[in-house]
Parts: sequence; structure tokens; C-alpha cells
Amino acid sequence: MSANVSEERQPLASARPIGHRDVVTIALPIMISNATVPLIGFVDTVVVGQLGEAYLIGGVAVGATIFSYLYWVFGFLRMGTTGLTAQALGAQDGVEIAANLHRALLIAGAAGLAMIAGQSLIALTAFYVMGASEAVEKAAYTYFSIRIWAAPAGLINFALLGWFIGMGRAGLAFVIQIFLNVLNMLLAVLFVVGLGLGVAGVGAAALIAEWAATFLGLYLTWAILARRGYRADLRQVLDLARLRRTFQVNTDIMIRTALALTVVVFFTAQGARSGDVILAANAVLNSITMVAIYLLDGFAFAAESLVGRAIGARAQQRFREAVRLSTIWAALTGALLSLVIWLAGPAIIDFMTTSADVRVASREYLVWAALLPIVGVWCYQLDGIFIGATRTADMRNMMLLSVLIFFAVWAVLQPLYANHGLWVSMLIFNVVRAVSLMARFSALERAAFHPPAQAH
Repeated sequence: MSANVSEERQPLASARPIGHRDVVTIALPIMISNATVPLIGFVDTVVVGQLGEAYLIGGVAVGATIFSYLYWVFGFLRMGTTGLTAQALGAQDGVEIAANLHRALLIAGAAGLAMIAGQSLIALTAFYVMGASEAVEKAAYTYFSIRIWAAPAGLINFALLGWFIGMGRAGLAFVIQIFLNVLNMLLAVLFVVGLGLGVAGVGAAALIAEWAATFLGLYLTWAILARRGYRADLRQVLDLARLRRTFQVNTDIMIRTALALTVVVFFTAQGARSGDVILAANAVLNSITMVAIYLLDGFAFAAESLVGRAIGARAQQRFREAVRLSTIWAALTGALLSLVIWLAGPAIIDFMTTSADVRVASREYLVWAALLPIVGVWCYQLDGIFIGATRTADMRNMMLLSVLIFFAVWAVLQPLYANHGLWVSMLIFNVVRAVSLMARFSALERAAFHPPAQAH
């Protein structure tokens, strides 16, 4: 059996070195499709912003933040599936490729139904934590109460995207995400501007788009499985050792993601407690920076797929090339995006909102938003490398350290510099994430290619 595995792995292990084309082929479609994800928030902010009320912009921002937290707590459905699937592909294990998909879909469906069942408790807790004004909370609840019914679709879509990326099928991930996000934006414009449905129209647009994209993704997935002849062996899907590894990876990522999103929610909540204008200004700037972050994630996703396949094939040189080339592309892109935000930011702000107060406040804090891509690119890229290697315990531990330092820095800076202190704390949070993960990189490589001998 071991000889057969070696023979199966040999073609990939001895394949040509990874080049720039390999990185760009995966990253480019992901970058384009990812850019449309925050563009949903951008378009939502624009269409609601035309109504001229800061509390409506804030309401959509708060509602969207709640779903960001809920979905990304289950971000392991995307990240864990990518790493495990990429390693199975590198090892040329077709049965495990199919089994990884089915495990992820089962978890996603069950979690989505649980979110619907617990929606009252989720809403009560979330709005208490956010601490927004009564007007903002009312608008946010309208959005939440509609979009929550798309929870199973949203989580299943995460699992499908992770599987496609792990398979190196970035083009299909692109098709699904473009379909989802463009449909969402078109429906938001139709429902809000055309039909005058306000915040409820934004929620309905997300509901319809997420379910439509999930059905498309399932169709494409089954087509690939049928064409390649991959069949999920039920015994392997439920194999105790493989389930244990899946749950260990997923639990680590879930804790790591919950910690990261706690910082995001706290950031939004602090804006809400500073008043509707500051909340709206931060929402406008976050919509801009999220476009940049999602673009940079294209290179992180490329690292996930290429690193995972290299580790699955036990090809150390390919691993190093995947790390080096994807990071070069990411760093250059991060610098460019920071420059674009700084130069074009005022015009973008004016386009996004007609509120004079929000425009002034957004300009005041623009410098911090412009710095975020070049400061944050390093931790985003290391996240991709560690996900591809399924080195998730390190991700969990270093995120915990970063969150603790974030709150310590915020406690010092916010009383002195108010919203400026909040933004600087976010930048420092990203720096700590990068430095702490880099400190664990050598251990990652040793474990992947020179594991210690088993003692007996």
C-alpha cells in the first residue's frame, strides 16, 4: 500500500517548479470574485446612503457585521476544507477528496439550521453587545430578521468554495461568487431604489442571492465528482481518525476566527457608542478597506491551495516557491492598494454618502484606512500559508495573543485619542498577528517535511 502511495505521489512531487503563473492563475479569479463581496456592502451603503440618514447606513452596517460574525465563526467550513482538500489532492486520494466535501456539507447544513432556530437569542445578544442607538437598532433588526433565513445557504456556500479552492478550481469559485454578489447588488438596487423597500430590501436581496448561489454551487460540485469518478465512501466520511482530524482543524479555526471577529464587532460597537456619525464614517471606511482586504485574500487563497498540495505531495521545494511567490505578489499589491485608497479616498467617500457630517468624519480617519492594506497584508498571507498546512493550533494561539494585545493597546489609546486610537489599535492588531505567526513558520516547515520519528 505504501509503495502505491509513493508511486501516486511521484508525478506531483517531481513536477515543474511553481512559477508566477501558478500563483496568478489561482489568485486572479479569486481576487475579482472576492472584490465583489465587500462591494455588496459598498453598494448597500451607497443605495441606503442616498436616503440621507446616518442611522440607516449604521443599521445596515450593524446588521451586516452581525452576519459577518455569524458566518465567519464558521469560516472553518471554507478554510479547513481548502487545506484538507488540497492535501488530499496532492496525495492523489480521490476518495478523501470526496469525503472532505461531504463532511463539510453536513456540518454546514446542521449549523445553518441551528442559527435559524436560535435567531431570537442571537438577535438579543448581538444588539445588546453592539449598543447602537434605538433608530440604528430598529433598522438593523429589519435586515437581520430577513437575512437569517439564508443561513444554511451561506454556510454551505462556504464549504463549496473551500472545496473548489482546495481542488485548484479557482475559476468555478469565481463563477459562484460573481453570480452571488452581482445578483445581490442588482437586487439591492432594484428593491431599495426601484421599489422603495429600504433596509428590508437589502436583507431580501441577500436572502435570494445566497440561496441561488448555493444551488448553482451544488450543481457544479456534483458534475465534477461524476466526471472524475470520485465517490464518497460512507465509512471513510465517518472514519473516527479522519473525523477527529477534521474536528481538530475546524475547532482551531473556529476559535481563531471567533477571536478575530470579536475585534471586528468590538470595533463597530465602539463606533456605535461614539454616535451615529462616527459609526457611519467607520462603516464607509470599512467598506473601502474591505475591498482591498478581499483583493489581497486572492494571494492568501493561492498560498492555501499551492502550499496544501505541496505538503500533500511531500514536495518541500514547491512549498517554498509557493510561499515566496505568493507573498511577493501580495506585498506589491498591498502597497498599491494603500496608495489608491489614500489618493482616491475623498472622491470615494463623497460618492458613498450625501451626508456632510459623515463625509467630514470619514476624511478625518482616512489615513488609517489607507495604511491597513500594506500593514495587514503580511498576516493575511501567513494565514493562507498556515491554513494550507492545516497548522491550525498555531493560528488559534497566535490569534489569542493578538487579541489580548489589541485590547490592551485600545485601553490605552482610546481614552487619549478617541476614534483615532481605535483605528491605530486595529493596525497594531494586524502587526502582532503577522509577527507571531512568522515566529512559528520554521516549526511549520519542520513538521510538514521532517516530522519527528514516532517513539515506541
